[in-house]
Amino acid sequence: MIIKNAEPCDVEKLLAFRQEAAGWLNELGSDQWQRPYPADRLLKTIDAGTVFMVTDGDATAATITLTTDAEDGLWTPQELHEPSMFVNKLTVARTHAGRDVGGRLLDWAGERAHRAGAVWLRLDAWTTNEALQRYYLRHGFEHVRTVLEGAAVNGGPRVSGWLAQRRTGPATHDFTDQTIVPRHLASGH
Repeated sequence: MIIKNAEPCDVEKLLAFRQEAAGWLNELGSDQWQRPYPADRLLKTIDAGTVFMVTDGDATAATITLTTDAEDGLWTPQELHEPSMFVNKLTVARTHAGRDVGGRLLDWAGERAHRAGAVWLRLDAWTTNEALQRYYLRHGFEHVRTVLEGAAVNGGPRVSGWLAQRRTGPATHDFTDQTIVPRHLASGH
């Protein structure tokens, strides 16, 4: 499997991919990702070079966003001063479920963040999705706290405030990495 930077022409594919994941989550009884994600917001993150896709032949197997930008109101000023990168929108195609593609993608993200000079790989997960929270705990993340106050970035009340982190470092992920080399973080971003 190959991991590469997403391109502007991938917007529709990624939006459909997210919609598929939202449908699956809904079948499991979760309200996660039921609000549509704005295409212009996705295009902005693609243009910033923070959206990545895993392909398996012609199929899109997974996607992840890895950024230095934290959502407002989640992390303390002290935490934001620590070199860190943030995982968003990790999604694995149902066709590739059960192969630990997501876990390998988290390892890839931790290694990429390490190469960029980050100490922490952080995320905010859906507050009511306890299965997802357990998934991250099994993959080495430690729960920091849950934030319920505030608003979601695409409107409505905050729904993704379960915060977790793990240290970055070298990892084995077995992806063929065709991504652009990450910029090194400036200290205290």
